[in-house]
Parts: sequence; C-alpha cells; structure tokens
Amino acid sequence: MSVGPLGPGHAPSKDPMKGLRGVMAGTLVMESISMLLVLTVIAKVDGGAHWTTFNWVFVTAVGVAMFLWAFMQKRPGALSINLMLNVIAVGGGLFVHYSMVIMALIFIAVWMYILVLRKNLLERMKRGLLTTQHT
Repeated sequence: MSVGPLGPGHAPSKDPMKGLRGVMAGTLVMESISMLLVLTVIAKVDGGAHWTTFNWVFVTAVGVAMFLWAFMQKRPGALSINLMLNVIAVGGGLFVHYSMVIMALIFIAVWMYILVLRKNLLERMKRGLLTTQHT
C-alpha cells in the first residue's frame, strides 16, 4: 500500500463516511418510493389479478421498512440490512410481480456502485489522500 505524497496524515477532520451515509439514506428513500409505486402496477395490470392481500401487504411492508431504515444509517450493520432489504424485495417480487423484481435489480446495481465508492473512500483514507487529513 503506497502512501500519498503528504504522508498518511491524521484522522479526517470531517467524517467522510457521513456523506456516504447520506447517499445511502437517500438511495433507500428513492427505493422505498419506487417499491411503493409497484402497488399501482399490481392494482392495474391484468385487471387487478395481482392485487391480493399478500401482495399489497408485502409490497407495503417492504417499502415502509426501506423508508424507516433510511433514517437508521448510523447504526452498526446498516449496510448489511440495506442489502438484505434488496434481497427480500427480489425474493418476494418473484411471488408478487416481475415489476418489483426489476425495480429491486436496478437498485441492487445502485448499491453495488455505492459499495465501490465506499471501498474507494476507505482506501483513500488509509493512504492519506483526503484533503481533510492534512489540514
């Protein structure tokens, strides 16, 4: 592991993970809205054939859980629960309607990109490449 030209520096004066937690919270809110919009799909498609008690309760529960968990991103293991909510959305979407699976897969791609950004940020912190590590 190479160190930046200014050395390893000190702990960042501003927490860079705070911004990443904000991105994760915003992503979960957008995902929650998208999941709740699946309700309109299952109500209208095929003359409402997919509008069963299990389907609308499941979609509502997943959407509300995502929305509420968005405000808990400081908790330990938050990232794991974020990813688990997506796995639940895909798994349950297989029984509800394929539109839910598609939305969940789109957001899984977004979460994979967030994981890449997180890895990059942690690596830069270790190498002392953040501006706030040298001010």
